[in-house]
Amino acid sequence: MLTRRICLAASLMSLSAASVAVPALAQTAPLPDNIAAAAADPARSTQAASDAKRHGPEILAFAGVRPGAKVIDLIPGGGYWTQLFAKAVGPKGHVFGIWPDEYTKVDGEEVAPYDALIKAPAYANVSVLHQPAAALAVPEPVDLIFTAQNYHDYPDPFMGPTAPAVLNKAAFAALKHGGIYLIIDHVAAAGSGARDTDTLHRIDPAMVKAEVIAAGFAFIGESPLLANPADDHTAKVFDAAIRGKTDQFIYKFRKP
Repeated sequence: MLTRRICLAASLMSLSAASVAVPALAQTAPLPDNIAAAAADPARSTQAASDAKRHGPEILAFAGVRPGAKVIDLIPGGGYWTQLFAKAVGPKGHVFGIWPDEYTKVDGEEVAPYDALIKAPAYANVSVLHQPAAALAVPEPVDLIFTAQNYHDYPDPFMGPTAPAVLNKAAFAALKHGGIYLIIDHVAAAGSGARDTDTLHRIDPAMVKAEVIAAGFAFIGESPLLANPADDHTAKVFDAAIRGKTDQFIYKFRKP
């Protein structure tokens, strides 16, 4: 009996190790041709140095970005993601960079540089939209809504506040059937809900998942590409000790 228990334990350990190894194998899979070409594009040479840390090309592959796709880059920051999306979807696709008015009023120093960036001929398939945070909308249904490190802002006073339920309902309406909603954000302590959104700029992943599912989305997966077990979730994300190295979740949802 003891021998059988030892064998069973060894088998379970082996299965556990195999299950942990799957994400690592997925990370090293070859990039789709359109995303590999986008990553290598000379027009984004100043941003490409961030790829090793931000894993942009791999995250686009996780999102399933295809040529011809229509994409929303919600609160696009310095344009890192927009540059990748624009080249990955190609001339038959389109990227909508959306700036909520409330965000621009308080934290809009990136808007003018972003607008200048996407005016370059290389980004003719990018449009900029300025609109209220609670009124997310685009001229046509899209294949992907993407937002990185911004979901946690919506419940905060400077954004209205805008209830996440309002944002998620608008995202659902803007997507095609089968479209993807991809959210990246800084991890807060388990069970903390929205407690730390305005102080540490973190949010409880479990709450995000529940809110998005409540809007009608199906949760279809997550990626460990930006996980950092060394982050104890207690520091403000701008703290020099953790800035650029926070534990982040990457959640992928689909509109049925």
